[in-house]
Amino acid sequence: MLALRLVRLIEAHADRLSKELIHRLEHDDRCAELRKVPEEELIRRSYDIYRHLSDWVLHKAEHELERTYQELGVRRAAQDVALSQVLYAILATKEHLWKFLQDEGAVTSPVELYGEMELFRLVDQFFDKAVCYMAAGYEHARIAGLATAS
Repeated sequence: MLALRLVRLIEAHADRLSKELIHRLEHDDRCAELRKVPEEELIRRSYDIYRHLSDWVLHKAEHELERTYQELGVRRAAQDVALSQVLYAILATKEHLWKFLQDEGAVTSPVELYGEMELFRLVDQFFDKAVCYMAAGYEHARIAGLATAS
């Protein structure tokens, strides 16, 4: 599978991708509230996505994705980070990934283009689900917090 070759390229550069992403997010006012989250936690989370991308898109069961990202949503709500900024960070993670592939010139032929399109579909599906599950966890935590405050 051609997409797997591209995923391996991403995984091999996970440390660099993660550090670059965190640097970008630290200097972006659209996610300034992420500064409430310890930097090492952000690095670990982004590294996990990039380093284990093949697991996330090919092997992990739906319930694992759901559990992981709902827990993340609960955690970010507890850290009092605005939902819009958490969502922005997830989308920036995906955007940074595509920029990396573009910069690396990973696609040089029509067959590789097909592989990249396959990867786009798999990774987009992963990020779309991650966003939904994270938002659900965030909302659940906020509602539960309001219920206990009342």
